[in-house]
Amino acid sequence: MQVKKYLVLVILFILPIVAYLFFASGVNNFGKLSMLTKGVDDVATMDSDVTFKDKITIVGFLGSNPENKNGNAFNLNQKIYKRFYKFKDFQFVMVMPKGTEEQAAELKKELGHLIDMKKWNFVFGDENQVKDFFASLKTDLQLEDDLSTSYAFIIDKDLNLRGRSEGEDEATLYGFDATSVSELNNKMVDDVKIILAEYRLALKKNSADRQK
Repeated sequence: MQVKKYLVLVILFILPIVAYLFFASGVNNFGKLSMLTKGVDDVATMDSDVTFKDKITIVGFLGSNPENKNGNAFNLNQKIYKRFYKFKDFQFVMVMPKGTEEQAAELKKELGHLIDMKKWNFVFGDENQVKDFFASLKTDLQLEDDLSTSYAFIIDKDLNLRGRSEGEDEATLYGFDATSVSELNNKMVDDVKIILAEYRLALKKNSADRQK
């Protein structure tokens, strides 16, 4: 009976502590999202009302025919935006060519039937501005002729492109294919969680350091 008593105590008290320490260690050691490109251009140069600074941003390119990318926008809205938009410093930015303002407004209205779209931003630039901004990401991807891409990107608060380096994935993962629900579910959701946790941990650490 005495042995059983100690066994119950171990299960109830010791194992949860061990499990906590294991997972806490995992977060500290592995809870970092790779920095793939430092200092990308800020979209504030195209629209002074929108900036990457101090925001965790999901960036997309819907092109001059955004209706062709409605499925991508819907997938991102359902799988990523709805899940994370309530985080204070989180936002979406869609970079589009000038002349697509009406289509962008219509898309935002369409996507916003069941959710607050205040953190969905559209930024408009001329062809060179869109191309120059995309080039600043320094990826192995290319824009299509209409200045669109199916890929969405994670930019951190210090204007760095974040993703998975070679070895963490089959190849360096600069962006996430928004045509693939499984990629959004299995990779992008996890990576957004990691970067949000990274900033929360940093905030807690800074707060604890100030209180010492």
